[in-house]
Amino acid sequence: MTDKRVHLNKGAPELYKRLSDFADEAAEFAAARGIDPRLKELVLLHCSQLNGCAYCVRVHSERGEKAGVTFDEMAQLPVWRESGVFTEREKAAIELAEELTFIHDGGVRTEAYARVTAALSDEEYVAVSWLAVEINSFNRLVRATGLSPKPLGRG
Repeated sequence: MTDKRVHLNKGAPELYKRLSDFADEAAEFAAARGIDPRLKELVLLHCSQLNGCAYCVRVHSERGEKAGVTFDEMAQLPVWRESGVFTEREKAAIELAEELTFIHDGGVRTEAYARVTAALSDEEYVAVSWLAVEINSFNRLVRATGLSPKPLGRG
């Protein structure tokens, strides 16, 4: 987006802070239930990709790399179903994140729920769900604002 937009975070900084605090709480909640930083970043990155949030894709690619997500895994994330680089647990978390991102398409489908809950515990299911809820909120905030990443230096 190239047009100037109202910045929702600047227009209501107290609400933005609450959303940011909620994201931190969701991450702590997930960590306490066995979702490691690497898996968390895979979930956040994939939701951001699905929502077309270039800014958040940049943020979570960088954070993912620091958490141990490889370049190949990031490249394979949009085609995770066809890829052999993810574990069954990772695929379940990615699928759940996708189902929650596209919740308007009929909710979490029964067959997806069965696959996901076969690989994730109830606690992990809840934790991944809250991660998806928080990043989907941020993706919508950033997309509504029109924020996009600046090109990184090329050399």
